[in-house]
Amino acid sequence: MSHEIFMPALSSTMTEGKIVEWLKNPGDKVERGESVLVVESDKADMDVESFQDGYLAAVLMPAGSTAPVGETIGLIVENEDEIASVQEQNKGNQPEVSTLDQLELVSNKTEEKQIVHNEDVKKDEKVVVLKSEKPAPSFNNDQISAATSNVSSRVIASPRAKKLASQMGVDLAKVHGSGPHGRIQADDILKANGQPVSIPWIGEGASPASIPGSSLRVESKPEKSGNSFGNPGETVQFNTLQKAVNKNMESSLDVPCFRVGYSINTDKLDNFYKKVKQNGVTMTALLVKAVAKTLKKHPQVNASFSENGISYPENINIAVAVAMEDGGLITPVLKEPCNTDLFELSREWKDLVKRSRSKQLEPDEYSTGTFTLSNLGMFGVDRFDAILPPGTGAILAIASSKPTVVANSDGSISVKKIMQVNLTADHRVIYGADGASFLKDLASLIEDEPETLVS
Repeated sequence: MSHEIFMPALSSTMTEGKIVEWLKNPGDKVERGESVLVVESDKADMDVESFQDGYLAAVLMPAGSTAPVGETIGLIVENEDEIASVQEQNKGNQPEVSTLDQLELVSNKTEEKQIVHNEDVKKDEKVVVLKSEKPAPSFNNDQISAATSNVSSRVIASPRAKKLASQMGVDLAKVHGSGPHGRIQADDILKANGQPVSIPWIGEGASPASIPGSSLRVESKPEKSGNSFGNPGETVQFNTLQKAVNKNMESSLDVPCFRVGYSINTDKLDNFYKKVKQNGVTMTALLVKAVAKTLKKHPQVNASFSENGISYPENINIAVAVAMEDGGLITPVLKEPCNTDLFELSREWKDLVKRSRSKQLEPDEYSTGTFTLSNLGMFGVDRFDAILPPGTGAILAIASSKPTVVANSDGSISVKKIMQVNLTADHRVIYGADGASFLKDLASLIEDEPETLVS
């Protein structure tokens, strides 16, 4: 009896997935809960596990292909003697198998059904065997030697890592993978090439806006002309993440939004940040903490629209937009920051950003935000408006903090660091007074008592 492997829905917005790689080959034994393949969803690369014990009988869609959610992509059988019949029944549906795919390295056990006798090619006490029930195709010694060489150099790497390796001339076989199952990530390629690991824009400068002294390093894309994802004269297809972002942006056009801005003095916040930065605190964590504490007083701004009315979530989860090198963005979520101290929150954020770059976030780590922050301050942006993500009620755009000449209440003139923030809100849920009151209290917290953000 065969069991189908379906293309899973790895997120609420996923409609199709791309098969990055099969971790098992036809004929391999599979245990319940064991990873069988890696699928690229709209936001992350995820391992797909088997729901039963058995053997992988057939791969119906090869690595690199795309399938809609729910489509059958492989078959698992309970008994090894069922493999041949299932493969025969699905002969026309399986991808072409190369000489390399017909040969694999397995343990040298006497119970294996047929061993290639032309020449035992050994590597780490393993030999080339054929596991098919069908008559074995004949290979000469050169074919076996070449195939064995290719198998020994086969590596598991993310699509981004493979692309970087090709651009930088890095031999994947010589790179140690830091990802799951030894999978090579983009960071591994950068390290192997002697380059610093790149970081998406996350706003960790000396202030919410300033670039000088910032720990942020924005790496240019190799072999690209200027700041672009392609070269002049070429058309670059949207990747899976970009397609998801495009779809969300189109959905946002159907939401009646309003926008309201506020200027916040960050002098005290900057001074406080200088004190806690040496203990690993990030500016993102400070801003998230400030927003979360203010939302606790303004649950209306944390609410969202639903067909049944206004939905008030039980928790306050802050999503923060992070730009990806290949285009698109992802929003890692810091859950319940009001209940997490500032130092732990900073550690959580650094971990989320690291795993965002390698597309290793779990769905609940990027899809459970109740409020979103978008920070472009590190680029020196004066002000900007953010587009509301579907399913949420508001998003806050944070611009740079810059020295500004201001008039004080007593009529005197002084220079203060001013940061412009703009709130984009769903007007079906949040009204002008709600947004304005939220921004006023946020400004009061940042300007007057940033030290309360520690706990």
